Order: sequence, then structure tokens, then C-alpha cells
Amino acid sequence: MANVITNTNFQELLAGDKPVLVDFWATWCGPCRILSPTVDEIAEEYADRITVAKCNVDDAEEVAMQYRIMSIPTLLFFKNGEVVDKRVGVVSKDEIVSIINSIA
Repeated sequence: MANVITNTNFQELLAGDKPVLVDFWATWCGPCRILSPTVDEIAEEYADRITVAKCNVDDAEEVAMQYRIMSIPTLLFFKNGEVVDKRVGVVSKDEIVSIINSIA
């Protein structure tokens, strides 16, 4: 299960010892609903290698603004607290796994 990001817990999530995948989404976003099951699968299958989190842009506006999220879904990949990769729109599981393999 993916972690839920709030304005207050985001920095502590990034401070963990594993890379982090953050899915920026909203309930009203159709493409976000398409990508969500893939992100959930990744969270379960790669839990030992990467932390997966979901950030509802309507609930955590400060985090979305900090990372200049203009379109959703957006996936940000963090390593050592820094963004190392970004994908916008619906992407395949294979593409996400490829990025995980390159950073984790």
C-alpha cells in the first residue's frame, strides 16, 4: 500500500533510506484513476527497494506547488531527497520499473 502524503509528512518520507516514488494525483482526474492500480502494484511488488507514496494535489497543495506540479498524473522519483526522474501522464509499468531499477 502506498503512503499518503500530507503537507506535514512529506520531508520525513524523503528522509528515509530508500528511493521514493511519488504519484501526484486528484480524485477528479481520469488518467490518474487509470495509473493508480499500476502504482499500487509497484508499491506491493517493490516495497523492499522503494517507498511509494501518493500525493492528492487538492489535499497537499503546498507539496504540489513546491515541486511545480502543473499536470497530473505526475510521477516524481527521489533519491537522497532529490528529484532524479519525472514522468507526466499515464506511463507503463515497465517504464516505471525501468526507472526503479536505475535508482534503487
